[in-house]
Amino acid sequence: MTRRPALDSMLLSSADPDRLSDWYAAVLDPADSATMGTYRVLRFGTFHLMIDPREGIAPVTAEPARVVLNFDVGDARAVAERMDAQNTTWVAPLEDRDGSLFATAQDPDGNYVQIVQLSEEHLAEMQAGETATAG
Repeated sequence: MTRRPALDSMLLSSADPDRLSDWYAAVLDPADSATMGTYRVLRFGTFHLMIDPREGIAPVTAEPARVVLNFDVGDARAVAERMDAQNTTWVAPLEDRDGSLFATAQDPDGNYVQIVQLSEEHLAEMQAGETATAG
């Protein structure tokens, strides 16, 4: 049986990888944080965010809306408070959308980072939809 592809990680290149890695660790509390060679590797669930030093790139991304990193969080208000404590720039502050909480911020390199806390009702709807399409 052939193994299906799985999205396991994302590479963010940065002119200042320590600053970027420190910010993600401070605001999103990864399950694990390690350095592997020149990479900083943060694990969120089964997904790995790899931060790579890169010379010759701008300190801030030119098109921050091109890729948005979405983080499913258990307490969006607490994460937003940690982001505020790190002087994070908000693209869209935390808002309640029919019981689910959403916010979009910029990491220190300008990348868009969305935090999402889905309501129990929205989670149940998504799970029902996944079950229907799996059958």
